[in-house]
Amino acid sequence: MSNLIIKNAHIVTPIGHTARCGSEMSQLFDLPRGTIEITDGRITYVGENLSEDKPGYQVLDAQGNVALPGFVDSHTHLVFGGYRPDEFIWRINGDSYMSIMERGGGIFNTVRATREASFDELKHKAEWYINVMSGMGVTTVEGKSGYGLDCDTELIQLEVMKAINQNPHRKVDIATTFLGAHALPHEYAGRSHDYIQFLIHQMLPLIKEKKLAENCDVFCEKGVFTVAESRELLAAAKAMGYGIKIHADEIVPFGGAELAGELGALSADHLLHASDAGIRAMQQAGVVATLLPLTAFTLREPYARGREMIDNGCAVALATDLNPGSCCSGSIPLLFALACIYMHLSVEEAITALTLNGAAALNRAHSIGSLEVGKWGDVVILDADTPNVLPYYTAMNAVKNTIKRGLVIS
Repeated sequence: MSNLIIKNAHIVTPIGHTARCGSEMSQLFDLPRGTIEITDGRITYVGENLSEDKPGYQVLDAQGNVALPGFVDSHTHLVFGGYRPDEFIWRINGDSYMSIMERGGGIFNTVRATREASFDELKHKAEWYINVMSGMGVTTVEGKSGYGLDCDTELIQLEVMKAINQNPHRKVDIATTFLGAHALPHEYAGRSHDYIQFLIHQMLPLIKEKKLAENCDVFCEKGVFTVAESRELLAAAKAMGYGIKIHADEIVPFGGAELAGELGALSADHLLHASDAGIRAMQQAGVVATLLPLTAFTLREPYARGREMIDNGCAVALATDLNPGSCCSGSIPLLFALACIYMHLSVEEAITALTLNGAAALNRAHSIGSLEVGKWGDVVILDADTPNVLPYYTAMNAVKNTIKRGLVIS
């Protein structure tokens, strides 16, 4: 953490400590020329330029540059073993995501590789991705387990993320999510009920005791875990104090968005096939709809109905879904372009979605996601005087500097 003054910046930020919903997503604080002061890592001033610099502060002159909150990528699977490029080609050639899983590919290929990988191998790979994403303005990322599907490997994935978080020189904070219910492991074939009970009665208490995860997630999908199984797991996790999240309605309409609303989840993610009833349920319960356009792009699927969700009063977040199978990309520039061009979000809405609403999807909107006094000094400086370059520089990085808790790290 550091003391930093950013002066002469074009400051653009959402405001608040909760997710912005509907038309609120386009309402940004916009100061064409101002100062952000960060003291001991936290923001202590945002406003008109100060007349004098303060002793003991590094000064960054952002003349001609936009200052935004650090980007919050609220859905990734960044700790994994191996890669699956062959499956990517199969999919390009017409094989479906579910058919690849049924052939023994998909998640199970990565499960095998992750079980075989060492702690250091997993940590090195995750840190590489984090470094790349930091250069694109990401200051907080969610990381899920889910490529172990057994006790030991699930714990190792979470321990890798804990070790990265404990590094005082880390570039990105990781919000940790337990996704043991990512698929039914072969050891439990035909016994999904028993596996859910194993997660509830053994894994959730153990992870809570070791303080390894903040949230619990489940892949609620046809051929994976049913709505009833997902409800049982998430209700138990919520009762233990976990934030709850759900992979919902990605492949077919399945009722995942409705379940998220019923349980008051932090977020429902994917939502390519969310129903009108599901959208209403999320809006009424204040669930953040986390949309992953990079995954729709790589799967050649229709994009989630982000425009309709916002117009119906939902809070929408954007995230990359970085993972080794369906979306091996953490590209923030491409994410912005797809959201604006194909999902019809305005630039202002996309900024809110990738900052404050992403923070809310991780239950961190009280401390990150906007440039406000009291929040952590996580800032992105664009190499431009307008945020409109975010989709305009299509799939090219517009970030000049990434600042983490007052430290200029790139």
